[in-house]
Amino acid sequence: MLDYTDRHFRVLMRQISRHSLLYSEMVVAQALHHARQEPDAAKRGERLERLIGFDPIEKPLALQLGGDDPGLLAEAVGLAADWGYDEVNLNLGCPSEKVRKGRFGACLMADPHQVARCIEAMAAASPLPVTVKQRIGIDDLDSYAELLNFVDTLAAAGCRRFAVHARKAWLDGLDPKQNRSIPPLRYELVHQLKRERPKLTIEINGGLQTLADCQSQLAQVDGVMVGRAVYDQPLRWARVDSDIHGDHSAAALARSEISPSMVLRGLLPYADEWCRGGGKLWPIARHLVHLVAGVSGARRWRQSISQEAGAKSAGAEVLEAAALSLEQRGY
Repeated sequence: MLDYTDRHFRVLMRQISRHSLLYSEMVVAQALHHARQEPDAAKRGERLERLIGFDPIEKPLALQLGGDDPGLLAEAVGLAADWGYDEVNLNLGCPSEKVRKGRFGACLMADPHQVARCIEAMAAASPLPVTVKQRIGIDDLDSYAELLNFVDTLAAAGCRRFAVHARKAWLDGLDPKQNRSIPPLRYELVHQLKRERPKLTIEINGGLQTLADCQSQLAQVDGVMVGRAVYDQPLRWARVDSDIHGDHSAAALARSEISPSMVLRGLLPYADEWCRGGGKLWPIARHLVHLVAGVSGARRWRQSISQEAGAKSAGAEVLEAAALSLEQRGY
């Protein structure tokens, strides 16, 4: 989810769930390689920080990678280990034309043996778990037999966890947005995959909008991956730690009743440190527009915070004032 699951949104989500595994935006392995070649040490550190930097509160955290070169992907995995990521995930699901021209994403599902070479190199590069995000198929390569062969080929190369978007991708004729809705969901194929490969960890993705949706899937698969539904309605997932992860501690129960103002209060230390370090507030604040869904006066509140957070001198005090405004209205 490029431009969505950046470090700032991940810190926001950590106010809501402390247990769910979070994923980075997809980072291209070649970009990491070029950053490492920067001769100036300070600039090299800045480039890597921009690409894969994160705050410790974000963990557990997976670095999602794009690429088809085993050597570059192995180098990226080594970096992920050095930087403290908890796992690496190879993106085999993105259907965009730009991604396809770079030879990564969903188009690689047409070449399982090349993907297997990538998985082998990645698994050999560090002890980090190597996982994949994939579709059930692409174009006319959409039979269950082809899905099973693809998964078996990657499993033999060292992959043990598969997050499977239960829609195939049409690489010609549909854009990425259409590929999230037009190809029909076929949950039954993912369920069958789990039944026939019980030793593999199979997670399901696609069309899951609520915790109840996720809970119904967990009867047949090992886990669920949710993307845009979390971004569009972050507070809808406030009970994930208690209802999905089984954490009934006082802290988890408090998070299950979290309000928009509480999320903002939780972000204040992070936002203050970010701005004092020279960062701008807007990259953090831009993720807040969905936080007030259903709140009375939400449109006016969004307009206010957008205007104030966009100022060059804006700091964490803007978020504090926004939190106070919500608290005064009972939110």
